[in-house]
Amino acid sequence: MKNKKIGLFMFVMFLFLAFNFTTFGASDKNTLIVALGAEPKSMDPSASNDVPSHCVYLHIYDTLLQRDQEGNLIPGLAESWEQPDPLTLILHLRKGVKFHNGEEFTARDVVFTLNRDKVAPAVMTFFKDIDQVEALDDYTVKITTKKPFGPLLGYLAHKSGSIVSEKALKDAGDNYAHHPIGTGPYIFESWRSGDRVVLKANPDYFGGKPAIENLVFRVITEGTNRTIALETKEVDISYDIEPMDAQFIKQNPDLVLKERASIGINYLGFNNKKPPFDKKEVRQAIAYAIDMPSIIEAVYMGGAKIADSPVPPGVPGHIYTGKSYDYNVEKAKELLKQAGYPNGFKTKLSLNDKNVVKDVAVIIQDQLKQVEIDVEIEVMEWGAYLDKLGRGEQDLFILGWVSAPEPDVCLYALFHSSNIGSAGNRIFYQNKKVDELLDKGRTTTVQEDRDKYYAEVQEIIQEELPMYIMSYPFKNAATQKNIKNFYLDIENKHRLDRVEKE
Repeated sequence: MKNKKIGLFMFVMFLFLAFNFTTFGASDKNTLIVALGAEPKSMDPSASNDVPSHCVYLHIYDTLLQRDQEGNLIPGLAESWEQPDPLTLILHLRKGVKFHNGEEFTARDVVFTLNRDKVAPAVMTFFKDIDQVEALDDYTVKITTKKPFGPLLGYLAHKSGSIVSEKALKDAGDNYAHHPIGTGPYIFESWRSGDRVVLKANPDYFGGKPAIENLVFRVITEGTNRTIALETKEVDISYDIEPMDAQFIKQNPDLVLKERASIGINYLGFNNKKPPFDKKEVRQAIAYAIDMPSIIEAVYMGGAKIADSPVPPGVPGHIYTGKSYDYNVEKAKELLKQAGYPNGFKTKLSLNDKNVVKDVAVIIQDQLKQVEIDVEIEVMEWGAYLDKLGRGEQDLFILGWVSAPEPDVCLYALFHSSNIGSAGNRIFYQNKKVDELLDKGRTTTVQEDRDKYYAEVQEIIQEELPMYIMSYPFKNAATQKNIKNFYLDIENKHRLDRVEKE
């Protein structure tokens, strides 16, 4: 009997806590609850380069430079900077900034972070061209490169370059990813895997204490469930609203839908090292067999545009390549015959568990049947999915890439052979000419020359088609109507420390 009473008590407490958590966001102006579509992979900035992780830990850490709402570079932990010559960057750091453990932020932490990032497989693509990082004094850092490095300033604003505390990381050891320490507007409190990450406002933040005390990120993988959580006031903000749900939110007077064109891409990836995807004709055949206008209409409901380049509009250097893959089943069959697959083949399409992605996959599966390609769909959890792609075990896969206002971000990580695997080149693509052009684009600061190199890369990619860039999706989020000062970040990594609840 005693055990039964204890069990009943525990069950009642569970219901109480569940109710308390789900209504907390609506009832408490000191708590902001945000719904994410996937769980962060890591709270260690050098361990993973994925948007769900960035969306959370950008509030824990700061970068040396930041971007404003329009994507312009502005001061972060570095108050100012100058480039005395094409190989040298001098950063002047803020004074009086403290990490969440009470340690003072100094040049030593910048040196430690960037040297670590230079060799970290997941993020080294952004930082490996740095030659030396030196502390000239406690608040001055000198960065040198062996060659001119055009994208350097932009990468110092990338979330993967978030500055970590050397002492905190060494003290925590292997546990650091679940006990992060930064200088950011929020302090890490807890991470319940598969459920939520809880942060507390940093009262000593150099940018001013956040407007809301508690910041909770809830993991709600199903898009419709994220919308229901908004409607029932379980969450205050929901990221990545499904197209169908967006129509209902627009009609709900208690909710606000925010949308903007993104600088990202959605693509169908081919594992270029695996037959039959090592043949250009097969890759092109698949592109011709996919009716993208019907997918844009049926799945995205107008919330995306058909892509024509790996560099999206809005990023400097975007060009119209002139090479498109309009729906043409007969052309697809002809190319498959040329490649030696007149009767098609069997393959597997891997993807994560987002509804939109699954809907796209089902349509692709059906359309490829028309050219005798038998597709098995494999749906995976986000972290396991990224791990599989990094190991090169996939055949076909669907993924997105969020850029920055810099063409190197769109191209170098995705297509340079030095980044094969988890660093970004998950299609396992190797092309010496593309490598050469991307290297030239990185090692010049003359914008006209950079544009020329990147234009040629885009033309090669659209012809060889190592991945089929399907669409440029619009990005969105929805909020309760009492949420103020929330804006959509150009890179889809929304900053929340100035958000208020009325």
